[in-house]
Amino acid sequence: MSIKISSQFDAGAIEIVNATSASAIDLNIRKDSHADIIQWFYFRLQGAQAEPCTIRLLNAGQSAYPKGWEDYNAMASYDRINWFRVPTSFDGQVLTIEHTPAMDSVYYAYFEPYSWERHLELLDRAQLSENVRMVDLGSTVDGRDLNMLVIGEPDAGKKKVWVIARQHPGETMAEWFVEGMLDALLDPAHPFGRQLLKESVFYVVPNMNPDGSVRGNLRTNAAGANLNREWYNPTMERSPEVFLVRQKMHETGVDVCLDVHGDEGLPYVFVAGSDALPNFTPEQAAAEKAFAENFMIASPDFQTDYGYEKVPFTDEVLTMGSPYITHAFGCLSLTLELPFKDNANDPDPQVGWDGARSARLGAAVLQPVLQALRALK
Repeated sequence: MSIKISSQFDAGAIEIVNATSASAIDLNIRKDSHADIIQWFYFRLQGAQAEPCTIRLLNAGQSAYPKGWEDYNAMASYDRINWFRVPTSFDGQVLTIEHTPAMDSVYYAYFEPYSWERHLELLDRAQLSENVRMVDLGSTVDGRDLNMLVIGEPDAGKKKVWVIARQHPGETMAEWFVEGMLDALLDPAHPFGRQLLKESVFYVVPNMNPDGSVRGNLRTNAAGANLNREWYNPTMERSPEVFLVRQKMHETGVDVCLDVHGDEGLPYVFVAGSDALPNFTPEQAAAEKAFAENFMIASPDFQTDYGYEKVPFTDEVLTMGSPYITHAFGCLSLTLELPFKDNANDPDPQVGWDGARSARLGAAVLQPVLQALRALK
């Protein structure tokens, strides 16, 4: 049986250069559909059972985040349910995956995918709860539904918690995080979930970028827009996803917001705040610090030693979700970053950082969110 490489499925993305033998499979990482961004890959290999495979991603050195390949191992699966890491090396230009498949069909991906079907199943499962209402905010550039879950009964005295995820569609760990958070929040036996539903309403958009997700993009939507640079002046033509969510935020108000992402380079879980804003107050700084300290207690996967360097204020800051939301509502708004690589805090040689660990982190976040809400005057 000859080998075959394919990617014509949800979020599939690769370009074949040469695939005539298992020992010399040469591929290119495909660009985002409407942008010159190279990073996300997801493909299927057939016909190489028990054969040592050498898969070379030739243009990895030209990717958007070449440092993301350092100390990185690709993910693989035979059933698209159970994913594991495979030996991977990077010489500065070429990313090489070395693996001997145990089955005739194997999938390789940059990170454990989160499919559009699973997204719909997550929404459907959530809406079965008596505490949940599913809201259609509108349509994406490609005409897909942009849905929001309203969890809890809106009331004048309740705080408003917004959680948005996957503005960058290839950062699938963000939606795994939301799945874990929702499962905990809707579990009647979960103490933090019960308290939060008494004291607050959650507005959750599990996937801000449905088109990019299905197209197999890393960072952009179907119009080529990086949604996390569209918040100051979104349009229905270029960034309807941000336009519609921002519009709804201004209708409801925001007391706490988490914008969940993945970081290609840093092997840690961390938050980025809004301290670059010129009107950032000491009270806001204290709220960010308290949230981080409480999150470290709730989950040892979270840490504060490593993160982004402080940057000066520029006009670009207000185009990003979390700073814009802090600016517009004066609230605690954080960008939460999860790793593509293993978590250096607590490495797992078999699976590294994956969907399940992301989901557990999502459940753990309920504790610091509750503490942040109770700290509000």
